[in-house]
Amino acid sequence: MTTARPRTLDEELLCRCLPLLPKQDPARLRRIQAELASGFEALADVGKAVSIFGSARTPPGYPEYELARTVAHRLGESGFAILSGGGPGIMAAANRGAREAGALSVGLNIELPHEQGTNEWVELGLEFHYFFARKLMFVRYASAFVVFPGGFGTLDELFEALTLIQTGKIRHFPVVLAGVEHWSGLRDWVHERLLETGKVGPADVELFRTSDDPDEICALVEEGHRRQLRERG
Repeated sequence: MTTARPRTLDEELLCRCLPLLPKQDPARLRRIQAELASGFEALADVGKAVSIFGSARTPPGYPEYELARTVAHRLGESGFAILSGGGPGIMAAANRGAREAGALSVGLNIELPHEQGTNEWVELGLEFHYFFARKLMFVRYASAFVVFPGGFGTLDELFEALTLIQTGKIRHFPVVLAGVEHWSGLRDWVHERLLETGKVGPADVELFRTSDDPDEICALVEEGHRRQLRERG
């Protein structure tokens, strides 16, 4: 006998296969407002921070895991708080590196049909029901994104950030793809399929950088933060 998976609040909001009940919208809007307000309040004093993304399926000991841990540790030593999705894999590596450096380690967890627990390295954990509310926090409170190899969720965060930068919604926001070999196919595709056919401009393909070097990754993040401070005056 198959057990029906539980419905999430996101599914109730988005899925056309479920009946639309406008009478429920005022309560839904209050829940969304409360979730945003809770995130704003919790993160108001986070200071300078960087969001780190990557696969939940990357185990400890893998090169990508250890690189994420190292990058988070070095950024933590430089005074950055580390924001992750709060789950396992690369997220745990990022939170672990932050804690080992004595930096603030933040996990922004999301309600999923199959419960995703918060990793043991999270110091400040927040729970979200709505993906868009959670994604707003990653951008609003970070100076940069560092993106490790991952699946659809990682790609979603990556391309949303690039869209916000391209359209001028956020400025001086470095996006660093950690793992040159992994990301080389994507970079080639962007150049060969998007740039050469005029879907994006020459400046657009420079909106992200790829690197395997922790020093370079950290330097790019720190330079982006300095540019943001200069922009604020």
